[in-house]
Amino acid sequence: MPNYAITDTLPLPNTAGRIPRLGFGVYRSPPNQCVTSCLKAFETGYRQIDTAQFYANEAEVGEAIRKSGIPRDQIFVTTKILSPAGSPEATYDKLLASVEKVGGPGGYVDLFLIHSSGSGSAGRKQLWQALERLYEEGKAKAIGVSNFGVKHIEELKQGANVWPPHVNQIELHPWNQQRVIDAYCKKNGIAVQAYSPIVRNYKANDPTLVGLAEKYKRTTQQVLIRYSLQKEWVPLPKTDNPDRIIANASVFDFDISEEDMAVLNALDQGSAGAIVEAVENE
Repeated sequence: MPNYAITDTLPLPNTAGRIPRLGFGVYRSPPNQCVTSCLKAFETGYRQIDTAQFYANEAEVGEAIRKSGIPRDQIFVTTKILSPAGSPEATYDKLLASVEKVGGPGGYVDLFLIHSSGSGSAGRKQLWQALERLYEEGKAKAIGVSNFGVKHIEELKQGANVWPPHVNQIELHPWNQQRVIDAYCKKNGIAVQAYSPIVRNYKANDPTLVGLAEKYKRTTQQVLIRYSLQKEWVPLPKTDNPDRIIANASVFDFDISEEDMAVLNALDQGSAGAIVEAVENE
């Protein structure tokens, strides 16, 4: 089994950048709490934070980075834009506002994603063109998508200067493995980030999961995060509980056997297993 460490990074295809193997999510983390939680995550060893315009805490992530004392180039920050702003210029300005919230004037983000495929073909094109400009200027070190299926990524080829996207962030866990888009991304050199890897604890009492947690003497969350790592996804577990922030990073000293990975793989319910969104591939 692979011998992973919290300090591990993976290459971001077609860029000079690398992405930490484990990330820390801040979805619905209130502003004041967000700073505290990010600082705890940094103290624990996380070096990747996942935020978004929709989360309304980009500035707090930036504040935590500056307060941490960790050199900026040792932290990887992802943010996302949900919808275009009406014109290429206005959309670009919206991106730039996020970059400045995270990194200050003249700063940058490591990864900027289109948060959703829901803005239609013209909207997706406008968003991607604005992201390409941000990337060319070095204000985003990598660009990608979230909740995009095969058809959406293929569509981006039309007129794109940057393709494929460097990352696709999608909901991934045993009950929603999204095998078609996962295989497509791996085939095309697109890194896969996994959001909701611990299924927001909705499955904490699932008998199969509980049985494996007992077998490995781990929490159910640790089993799910380790599963995600062994699937070669980049999991983004979220919690504001300081003890769980630590526990969710304590996943590098055990392996799930091939037999037990198969048990977890067998839990897949396809799109019916999604708690947020399963992508559309066709």
